[in-house]
Amino acid sequence: MSVRIDIAGLRPERVAVVPSPLAELGMALHALSEPGHHPGLQGWVTGVTARLDPHLADRMCEADFLWRTTFSDVFLPYAGIPGRTALPGATLAEELDLLDKLTDEQFVDGALEFSCAMPYGGGSSPLVDAGLRRRALDLAAARGPQQERFSELLLTDPPRIRAWLRQFLEDCDEAFFADTWSRLRHQLAADARHKTELLRRKGLAEALAAVSPAVALDEAAGEIAVDKLSVGRTAVADGNLLLVPTSLGRPHLSILYRTGWQPVLHYPVSSPELGASSSVEQLALRMTALSHPVRMRICRYLARSAYTTSELAQAHGMTAPEISRHLSVLKKAGLITTRRRGRYVQHQLDIAIVARLGSDFLEGILR
Repeated sequence: MSVRIDIAGLRPERVAVVPSPLAELGMALHALSEPGHHPGLQGWVTGVTARLDPHLADRMCEADFLWRTTFSDVFLPYAGIPGRTALPGATLAEELDLLDKLTDEQFVDGALEFSCAMPYGGGSSPLVDAGLRRRALDLAAARGPQQERFSELLLTDPPRIRAWLRQFLEDCDEAFFADTWSRLRHQLAADARHKTELLRRKGLAEALAAVSPAVALDEAAGEIAVDKLSVGRTAVADGNLLLVPTSLGRPHLSILYRTGWQPVLHYPVSSPELGASSSVEQLALRMTALSHPVRMRICRYLARSAYTTSELAQAHGMTAPEISRHLSVLKKAGLITTRRRGRYVQHQLDIAIVARLGSDFLEGILR
């Protein structure tokens, strides 16, 4: 599974790497709402929460579906500006002005993207399609009266909700985000300069590889493939391709592929202490390999010491060919190492790889 971006005819000058204060504020709100997704931000979350005004905290809960479950496209408004060439603003105020330029249909479509049961991009707007409107309200009602009330207001009076959201984001900026952004913007700007230099000197493939191991350029197909547990397609066409770095967003790698909008890769900046994450295919292969009870028992032995095939066969009351087949599955999944000692071949579990499976799984489903 993957999200694919058609880049046929894309010129190098139409690839932009630019930090976005509004996107980072959206990620800040997400981290405050779902701290379990971001264990590395525990200190920051605790500090902000401790000094947050109770009234602002209540308002944060009113519309948390914009950033808790999914990352709403309203935090990337430049992508929806006509012409498909707008860039993120240098300040939050500039980006809020860009948010104001979205049509009511664009704003409402982006804001209602709180459930995988809602259509993403294309088709009618719930502002004009009664069926979509009923579906949105039904889905909102299933998430509680607060979200239902907010969604009703969003559908009946978009200007009111837009004004409310802008004021709320400005209040968040004053309360905690301005200080956070003053620390993060230098890191994000440095990352953007590095990726831009890679683009200029080594090309798009190298720059995308530096963005994330989950992003790859398929030059033969003329498209970018993003390894995610979702399926989607978009095209650059005559617009830009935007790469927007985030410091608060790891492990989320978000792709904006809404119809008619610029494609955006919203990627976490690299962290030197973290290794490359596994691909979705590799993760599925490893979990499948470990799901068999015989292979689990074999792993119990191989976690303690290195064993030959014949030793494992004797210990498990199986034939050597049967054990070999199980070992082949574990080896193909990258879970065991093999070494030769004289005329004997020994196998051992790769403890480090197995230890990462939990975090790899979380990264894979949250990516």
